[in-house]
Amino acid sequence: MIDDRKIPALAGYATQREVAAEIGMCTRTLDRWRALGMGPPVTKLGRRILYRRSSLAAWLARQEQTTP
Repeated sequence: MIDDRKIPALAGYATQREVAAEIGMCTRTLDRWRALGMGPPVTKLGRRILYRRSSLAAWLARQEQTTP
């Protein structure tokens, strides 16, 4: 997790590596999803890719499917 004490403006954001580890995917999968426009929304800060935790949670909820 980003050290919120050092950069308070980034509280509530996670790095690509953190998100990949949390959802059990590799960072390359997140890169591919982003290129295809199908992954969770991102915030770009220069070259840095950040994921807002609330947006990630909403995206995950939208992935939920019911089985027939």
